Amino acid sequence: MKVLSVVGARPQFVKLAPIAKAAKADGVDHVIVHTGQHYDPLLSDVFFDELGIPEPDVHLGVGSGSHGVQTGAILAALDGVIDAQRPDWVLVYGDTNSTLAAAVSAVKMHIPVAHLEAGLRSFNRRMPEEHNRVLTDHASDLLLAPTETAMRHLAAEGLADRAVMVGDVMTDVLMQVRQGVAAHTGDLAAELGLEPGRYRVATVHRAENTDDPDRLRAIIAALAGLDQPVVLLAHPRLVARAAAASIPLTAGSLIAHAPLAYADLIAAVSGSAGVITDSGGLQKEAFLLRVPCITVREETEWVETVDLGWNVLATDAAAIAAAVGRTPSPTDAAPYGDGHAAERVIASLRRAH
Repeated sequence: MKVLSVVGARPQFVKLAPIAKAAKADGVDHVIVHTGQHYDPLLSDVFFDELGIPEPDVHLGVGSGSHGVQTGAILAALDGVIDAQRPDWVLVYGDTNSTLAAAVSAVKMHIPVAHLEAGLRSFNRRMPEEHNRVLTDHASDLLLAPTETAMRHLAAEGLADRAVMVGDVMTDVLMQVRQGVAAHTGDLAAELGLEPGRYRVATVHRAENTDDPDRLRAIIAALAGLDQPVVLLAHPRLVARAAAASIPLTAGSLIAHAPLAYADLIAAVSGSAGVITDSGGLQKEAFLLRVPCITVREETEWVETVDLGWNVLATDAAAIAAAVGRTPSPTDAAPYGDGHAAERVIASLRRAH
């Protein structure tokens, strides 16, 4: 069986790691295509090195651009790659422009498509990611769902016969990595002269939070006004938008810092008092580490984190400040699986081949 994985952004590289490992163990001919959607080394190359992912077989190097330009460039470049490789499956990950472009390219060339992390829904049609994930689900032949909630969403859209519950592959990675970082949870605090357990980790990168200068200014001011240090891991998109709007990213309680490699991020979150983010992946990682999270969005795809009390949605300064002091109730719930999702993915591809 030949599987062609298409990835292009940081969360996809994390998801790719256990898939690549499981594919190798099963003897799968696994071809990796890196679209270049994220091209900053801290958001790309470092993840391949750190997580032991084989070097990409193909690197498209599309770079940045508007949604239409980026999706179109990936689509145009992938046609030739898929035609040359003729895989049994094109495996797409998550909800990025790379995901949608790969799905469309494969479908047009009559190659079966499997969608990892299928069935997630925010029900916010203003989000580009929501369009990407819905369109990809409906184009795909096999839907690999991470949660029971995702399975229900797929069933509601008439896609139950294509859906398989496999669990969350990012849980696979975190379970492996967190054991190795236990001795490093104080590293970020030591680097910045902070007290372990007395700082928060923040990320802000989504278009709805960064593209409107007034919205971005309000979020940054809210973080700067908190009563504990907030280490802002500044994504290139955020740095560019903040510079264009003359918004300083180090002010008050806020300390700007370069993005972290995955293991360093897990260590930093483990050693923190909490997370403030608009990232889907980091919400879930915080929950798995049992670190309280505040999500700067009106909705989340990972509703289990909210239902279990470890995540609060907050979109303004007052709501963020109010959410900071809460203490979630302990839970042993494991809605994201047992750390063996990638093995189930490969087994599902085998059965459906």
